[in-house]
Amino acid sequence: MDLIPVTIDGQRIEVPEGTSVLEAAELIGIDVPRLCHDPVLGAVGTCRLCVVEIDGMRNLRSSCTTKVTPEMMVRTKSPRVVESRRTVLELLLSDHPADCLTCEKMGNCKLAEYAYDYGVRKGLSFAGEEHRYELDDTNPFIVRDPNKCILCGKCVRACQEITGKNVLGFAFRGFDTKAAPWGDTSYVESDCIFCGNCVAVCPTGALTEKGMQGQGRAWEMEKVRTTCSFCGVGCTVDLNVKDGKVVGVTSTDGTVNDQAMCVKGRFGWDYINSERRLTKPLIKREGRFEEASWDEALDLVASRLTDLRDRYGPKAFGALSSARTTNETNYLMQKFARGVMGTNSIDHCART
Repeated sequence: MDLIPVTIDGQRIEVPEGTSVLEAAELIGIDVPRLCHDPVLGAVGTCRLCVVEIDGMRNLRSSCTTKVTPEMMVRTKSPRVVESRRTVLELLLSDHPADCLTCEKMGNCKLAEYAYDYGVRKGLSFAGEEHRYELDDTNPFIVRDPNKCILCGKCVRACQEITGKNVLGFAFRGFDTKAAPWGDTSYVESDCIFCGNCVAVCPTGALTEKGMQGQGRAWEMEKVRTTCSFCGVGCTVDLNVKDGKVVGVTSTDGTVNDQAMCVKGRFGWDYINSERRLTKPLIKREGRFEEASWDEALDLVASRLTDLRDRYGPKAFGALSSARTTNETNYLMQKFARGVMGTNSIDHCART
């Protein structure tokens, strides 16, 4: 693949053909602000916050949609660029609610982060008009606050490009434009499958997880990276842990799922803290289940299976494995059936 030389903020780098200016800047550690761009989504350049100055081009260009060309000279922090970004942020804040202190996204809001970085305050230059839309909390997993939407379109594209459902779109025109299910219906009335991929990409408090409401701020959460256990796909997820308790699950970069998740993986975590969940083995003694140690339980299972095999032969035993476990677990199950119990009577629920 041909490498193209480009200079960004005085640093020279060679990148593959087709690389965007934003991607090239990230390769050398230059952080370019963006609100509409996400690596898992197609680049559209709508927020105009990632603009850069390029020699030979009269207008500022969005770095996420502009591909590098040989010997391109780029400046990401020139006075012209900084002033443009400040103006964009001032316009966004002019009609944005100022309830940051009680917003669930506080500490994890890109709009607030960039406003702080560029010293922008609400009402600094523009006096806008705020919406007064009702909160949509009809969805059992997602809270939608249209008043905090900045029309970046990430939720719309996530629904189209990641989930493939096309539930979301832009309703109305002008100042009344909003990102919503078609017909401006509620989430629960739409064809939404509640995967939450729209929530994962939202840069503001317009979309938040209902189960994590009031559970704590972003900086209070410990992120524990693990593998989702609901099926055998192996999606990478982050457990959000506060005070030793799981309070939510969020998506993260993973080689299998690339941030995408299903409704179970993202919102089906509450069983972890259920009072009805079994945390210790139970052994039935005299008709009643009693708590036992793992050694007791495993020894009992081993002795019963051994007795079954010795008394009735290997054909008396069969094993049924599951598509909701890992390949390694399924391999061990068939190894146990054939190598220990001496039978080929093993099947898998995926065959149904």
